[in-house]
Amino acid sequence: MFELNYHHLRYFRAVAHDGNLTRAAERLNLSQSALSIQIKQLEERLGHALFERRGRQLYLTEAGRIALDHADTIFSAGEELIETLKETGRTRRAIRIGALATLSRNFQMEFLRPILGRADVDMILRSGSTSELLGALEALNLDIVLLNQAPMADAMTPFIAQHLYEQRVSLIGQPSYGKPGATLADLLGEHPVILPTLESGVRSQFEALVARLGITPQIAAEVDDMAMMRLLAREGAGLAVLPPIVVKGELEAGTLVEFDALPGMIESFYAVTVKRRFPNPLIQPLLETSLARDTATRSRR
Repeated sequence: MFELNYHHLRYFRAVAHDGNLTRAAERLNLSQSALSIQIKQLEERLGHALFERRGRQLYLTEAGRIALDHADTIFSAGEELIETLKETGRTRRAIRIGALATLSRNFQMEFLRPILGRADVDMILRSGSTSELLGALEALNLDIVLLNQAPMADAMTPFIAQHLYEQRVSLIGQPSYGKPGATLADLLGEHPVILPTLESGVRSQFEALVARLGITPQIAAEVDDMAMMRLLAREGAGLAVLPPIVVKGELEAGTLVEFDALPGMIESFYAVTVKRRFPNPLIQPLLETSLARDTATRSRR
């Protein structure tokens, strides 16, 4: 019966990710010749060359890419098993949550509310870019990621994106900006605006809206952080194009006012996971609570 040598597979995976035999050998504390022998034995077992050499670099063949996909799956499953079984018998369970650095803090707090203050839960929170967070999720270093756009998925990266919530986007600013009977066109024509950066889905919606209205607004600032947009609006730098949830406290206190909902503009929030054999049991209650809140919000509209 054919049996796969998993030591060979582990060495192959290290070289494939590094792309350099010498560096991989140093990292694995092996001689370069010993590592070459291990790779050669794996190739003989599989019946295919896994690498082709171009100069000093090694590049995967088609068979090598297939082998690497399987190796990543195998060793990720092993890492997941260890992490999961390490939790067995503990009185506290950890959950690792990643959130887009620019995501509304108020939305994040609402999402986390079901586990806030629980004595049996350790929350580990990370922020970063979409690519950083999805990479950590795929490597099983995060349990769930919060984004404002659903990621692309394919057969090799099967991200599961659940739409949790959507919020209208409005013009928000100090009360002094408003005049009785002012229209949306009046507001955008008379006052500078604080906008998210061009990479934002909200920004592209805003650009389409002002094009339809035939308006060229004066831009006070372009910001990639919701918290900074909130501060600029509080300081009177302009009218901020924001979901009201970002400035919930200021709206309730009256320091900021929601002047007008921008027609057709919404920001959506997604929870992204990957298929796992041992999913973190804390994820489901978070998702269920958030989805129930969204359903209740929709029914009141």
